[in-house]
Amino acid sequence: MSKTRSSFDRLALVTLIVFSVFALGLLVFARLRAPRDDAINPLPVISQVPAFTLTNELGRTVTRADLRGQVWVADIIFTRCAGPCPRMTQKLSDLQNAVPRELPVKLVTLTTDPEFDQPAILKAYGGRFGADFRRWMFLTGAKLEIAKVAADGLKLSALEKPPAQRTNADDLFIHSTMFVVVDKAGRVRGVYESTGEGVNWSEVRPKLLADVRQLAREK
Repeated sequence: MSKTRSSFDRLALVTLIVFSVFALGLLVFARLRAPRDDAINPLPVISQVPAFTLTNELGRTVTRADLRGQVWVADIIFTRCAGPCPRMTQKLSDLQNAVPRELPVKLVTLTTDPEFDQPAILKAYGGRFGADFRRWMFLTGAKLEIAKVAADGLKLSALEKPPAQRTNADDLFIHSTMFVVVDKAGRVRGVYESTGEGVNWSEVRPKLLADVRQLAREK
């Protein structure tokens, strides 16, 4: 009786092990075959950035075609800004350091003050924040061209402040403080508030970086 019971116990144990291994194999197979999160939940397409011709901090022409195949994070500032602009640029500098160099990702900063923000001014401004100009471009150009890219494509607003409303000589513009993520085809896929009341950058940052990596994987 004990020998029969012992044989039965061994058979039950072997059966349990076989089924456990089989179940584990099925789980691993299912995970390997399962689509990635970015395939299940693609980021929405918000708008298309129009074709443009602007000038970077080195005085070189930059067009939309130059950014094709790259994911880019864009914002709009002006170098004389004494308000949120330095904080925004510091956060972009942080993103520059966080994104692996091998990923096809660029940072793009537009100026809303092109008459003052000439290439040399933009280069000096970027240098203050440790900009790697191979990965981060500062763009200036004709006001209408900047407005077309910012407002029509990136959905970033920038308005000149009436002189009577200015609090100091450099209080020149009211503009968006958002970061916009653009995919490899020049389509806006995400908008993230960078600063301001109620904004927790420690929560925004990982989401933005995750979305950048997701778009970098897209074909």
